[in-house]
Amino acid sequence: MHRSCGERTMELRGRIISRGIAEGEALKTSQSISFYGGVDPDTSEIIEKGHELEGERVRAKILVFPNGKGSTVGSYTLYRLKKNGMAPIGIINKECETVVAVGAIISEIPCVDKIDISKIRTGDIVHINNSHVIIK
Repeated sequence: MHRSCGERTMELRGRIISRGIAEGEALKTSQSISFYGGVDPDTSEIIEKGHELEGERVRAKILVFPNGKGSTVGSYTLYRLKKNGMAPIGIINKECETVVAVGAIISEIPCVDKIDISKIRTGDIVHINNSHVIIK
């Protein structure tokens, strides 16, 4: 990690789930996300009651969360988000599971896991380049 003038830049390396390059503002949660029933595919709003990101929108964000949960229909929900122009532009997981992996791949959303997500904060500018994650 490099620090200068109060700024930080950090590079992490993980495992490629879905190839691609993306850069944007991080939206982070320490809770798992269920795309089916937890995210509105028409608005990108997290609608799961009690979720720490309830009411936030994932559209055009680098979505950072430990892992997915829930039904395999979640893969299709992620695809619907993409088709509706409401998808996150990138996904970073601690441990990606099948539902998120399939959804990211079929939606062509860059996705990487095996990342220490504790290093990323909501609002950070994050750049994904396949297995590399740069936090600014």
